[in-house]
Amino acid sequence: MARPLLILGTHNRKKGIELVDLLAPVGLELRTLADLPDAIEVVEDGDTFQANARKKAIEQAIHLKKWVLGEDSGLAVDALGGLPGVYSARYSGAGATDDSNNQKLLLELAEAPPSKRAAHYVCHAVIASPVGEIMAEAVGYCHGVMLATPAGAGGFGYDPLFEIREYHRTFGELGSTAKACLSHRARAIGQLIPRLRQLVAAGEWT
Repeated sequence: MARPLLILGTHNRKKGIELVDLLAPVGLELRTLADLPDAIEVVEDGDTFQANARKKAIEQAIHLKKWVLGEDSGLAVDALGGLPGVYSARYSGAGATDDSNNQKLLLELAEAPPSKRAAHYVCHAVIASPVGEIMAEAVGYCHGVMLATPAGAGGFGYDPLFEIREYHRTFGELGSTAKACLSHRARAIGQLIPRLRQLVAAGEWT
């Protein structure tokens, strides 16, 4: 018997791997947009993580006629008034890379003392049905502090700069196992899992 299919609304390979690991306990068949040549590019023009996550889930679900997880996440730095925020992935402009985004952030925080480097990651995740109805929604946070120099080669995005205070290590140093327990994405997906199981058990997944 075929497993219920859930499309992970991302082209980001590393994020896709992370989501597959987090959702493994549900027993769904999981694919990313990279596996679907007919997937559309959803314009992320919302002014909040919630707006972007909903847009990505709803538009992609209606287009593909499949269940879709839309997720938007990013970094908010207190000293920068919450930036990069929804612009986290493209903070350094057109053609932004993890490295260029990190370099821009380091420059902007160059004069900030340790006491002003508090930050948090946010993840808003949404499940939409094949007709675009939102069936589950969750938000997760992870608080930390931004370092003045990168540490660790793991993770992606701003992970080498984001230190978890309790561990005195960045996500770049802690590795995938710790991140799967502590991250904003892990916390958001953890909230969704019971609802996903309910939907599958109730026969809603068609």
